[in-house]
Amino acid sequence: MQRPGGPFARGTPRFGLLDAALLAIVVGALGFLAWRAGAALDYRWNFGPVLGFVARHDAERGWVANLLLQGVMTTLRVSFWAAIVAAVVGTLMGIARSATALLPRLVAGAYVETIRNIPPLVFIFVFYFFVTAQIVPALGLEDWIRRQDEDTLRVIGWLFGPPQHATGVIAAILCLGLFEGAYVAEIVRAGIQSLPRGQWEAGQALGLSRLRLFRLVILPQAVARVVPPLAGQGISLVKDSSIISLISIQDLSFLGNEVAATTGRVFETWLVVALFYFIICALLSAAAARLERRFAKRMS
Repeated sequence: MQRPGGPFARGTPRFGLLDAALLAIVVGALGFLAWRAGAALDYRWNFGPVLGFVARHDAERGWVANLLLQGVMTTLRVSFWAAIVAAVVGTLMGIARSATALLPRLVAGAYVETIRNIPPLVFIFVFYFFVTAQIVPALGLEDWIRRQDEDTLRVIGWLFGPPQHATGVIAAILCLGLFEGAYVAEIVRAGIQSLPRGQWEAGQALGLSRLRLFRLVILPQAVARVVPPLAGQGISLVKDSSIISLISIQDLSFLGNEVAATTGRVFETWLVVALFYFIICALLSAAAARLERRFAKRMS
């Protein structure tokens, strides 16, 4: 009979000797790789010029965000709004993919399969230059932004970044959100179709209409199933957001390239950029793990 405290017992994880040994091996391996890179390339590491682009000291305002932190804020803004667009579009398309009517299934299927079979770089270029770059100006957003007072411009700047770049950021949000929406649609479809057929039959036996059955019975159960993978897709969205740098959106990757060109410290710059992405994604991963545990308790 195995003891309750055996190696496979569930409970609060503890940091033991094996964990410490593995951590030491990883740190040692990374240190060895860094040393070998410096020795083989005869490269002298200098993070000073790069760190100066993280924050700078202003005589009036004190320490303020410099280019790299500004890029982090743009990445967070674009990822947040693109996640909302992807969630709305993906949920609608996922429901349509699960519909019994033929037309919604065809439309949603065409949307999902088109995006999933086009490389993200190609999609961003095509959609940005041929669709959103035409639609956003046609909506008159630039003229509307110019007519706003200082308070409104401050709100726009807080939500979308500098007002003079807001239209480009909005176009990038639409591109990224629609691209990620195809993958959200498949997650939603899989969540709905994973429910037993008996759920539908039991609801119909009780006299519920298909709409009420879906809203009151199917959808709440499907939400509990799809939230954890949706959280994971949100983390992927943050990493995928780096492709908008190719359409000159001043996110972390774009400004990282500018800093590398300015300072000449290419390795240091991209290590700092990678660290920022790692911190963002690690925090989101921790939040997603906590959310997954909460929904697992509800489903158990």
